[in-house]
Amino acid sequence: MKKFTKNLLFITVIFSTILNYAQEAKGNNSLIENEDYNLYKPINTQGVLLLFGGFPENAEGIENEFQITNLAIEKNVAVAYLNFNRKLWLEEDEKEQLALSLQELFTSNNLPSDNIYIGGLSSGGNMALLISNYLSQKSEYNLNPAGVFIVDSPVDLAALYRIAESNIKRKFSEASVGESTFIFNYFHDQLGNPNDTIALYEKYAAFTYETKDFQNLKDLKKTKIRFYTEPDKVWWKENMGVDYEQMNAFHIKRLSDFLSSQDFENVQFIATENKGFRADGTKNPHSWSIIDKEDLLKWMLKD
Repeated sequence: MKKFTKNLLFITVIFSTILNYAQEAKGNNSLIENEDYNLYKPINTQGVLLLFGGFPENAEGIENEFQITNLAIEKNVAVAYLNFNRKLWLEEDEKEQLALSLQELFTSNNLPSDNIYIGGLSSGGNMALLISNYLSQKSEYNLNPAGVFIVDSPVDLAALYRIAESNIKRKFSEASVGESTFIFNYFHDQLGNPNDTIALYEKYAAFTYETKDFQNLKDLKKTKIRFYTEPDKVWWKENMGVDYEQMNAFHIKRLSDFLSSQDFENVQFIATENKGFRADGTKNPHSWSIIDKEDLLKWMLKD
């Protein structure tokens, strides 16, 4: 009887230990959710990854398309999928409010601020660049990013205006004309025609190639930067009717080359091939999937 009781006690202790460990692990991977973000945080956080989605993407949408959570947690990297979207540029007050929101994310969740990486897809990449530059200027937030990356983003707004104007005239498809009409009208109302005055485009864009203006990136000279894109010329021609010079990839490459010529210390242009697919399996080079998740995390954790 004593032997049975001893064995039962031993089994109970082992089972309790396993259960506690499982509960702890589950707690580590549990979702911290509010109106601004969905956050996953490991116990021993060694880095923080902030992700902005494309124009319509919210936090849930980003995670569905870019499932990096489990891999990041394994490597002690916290991931915050952000609900900040539907922006192609930021006003000064919007930069301040976004910086305060990110500061609250870090303080309320006790996240370390010594290894922050910020990235985004499409317009979200514009947000990543602009807020990273702003945080690099403003030491009071204590959120100086170690690295920033974009995924096929429209970095040159003046070029995007002209591409939209061209797409409307070509009438390749209803979808192409619809998207281009929205961009053209919105830019015309908010920023004017860059052929008449380009000042507002320079003020808000990450980069304006024709005037070599990069005022919104100047404080990122010591920041690690990655530019991801998949220049699938065949797909873009067949599906959107555009040539290489009208693709985001073309303008991203120009930006990458320009920053390197301006003595930016760590700029990488990463052009992929046949990696672009949406979560439902649809081929699309304008997708989160072009990022090698393992390699991204190595880049984050590398000294």
